Amino acid sequence: MHRHTIQHCRTCGVTVDHRVPGDGDTRERAVCPACGTVHYVNPLLVVGTVPYLGDQVLLCKRAIEPRHGKWTLPAGFMELGETMAQGAARETAEEAGAEIEMGAFFSAMSIPRVGQVHVFYLARLLHGRFNPGHESLEARLFTESEVPWNDLAFTTVRETLQRFFADRRRGQFGVHDVDIA
Repeated sequence: MHRHTIQHCRTCGVTVDHRVPGDGDTRERAVCPACGTVHYVNPLLVVGTVPYLGDQVLLCKRAIEPRHGKWTLPAGFMELGETMAQGAARETAEEAGAEIEMGAFFSAMSIPRVGQVHVFYLARLLHGRFNPGHESLEARLFTESEVPWNDLAFTTVRETLQRFFADRRRGQFGVHDVDIA
């Protein structure tokens, strides 16, 4: 699926070949015929939080594509130079304008079909005031029964919320590793 995302060598600009480079590699890669640079395409990391206040979670209504107008947990692509937790906190501030106390690592969801891994941390909200950024139409608290389950933006959000509420009912939060086909 991702084999032709690189067309030109990032080192010298020559059009790359797509082949198994050798040296024990077993996957087709973008290989520069001029300078020999092997280019790798790796999954993107999406980081976010499950912000909660009492028995409610904070969701953001998306103002951007994909899934404009659908509800999501605050999350986005991790940036270079930040840890997963720093990225998750940054995304929560940017998308929801929420003040949080970062909690424990909660879930990792692999989505090979789109080349992404989504990671969520628990985050206790310090209060119920929000100031959503330009990527969100609104930010609101929901109890489990109020969550707009049919209007969630992503499968990873649904899976994470289901595990959050199940763990909350049990009185103990676990760590969840999920593969989404």
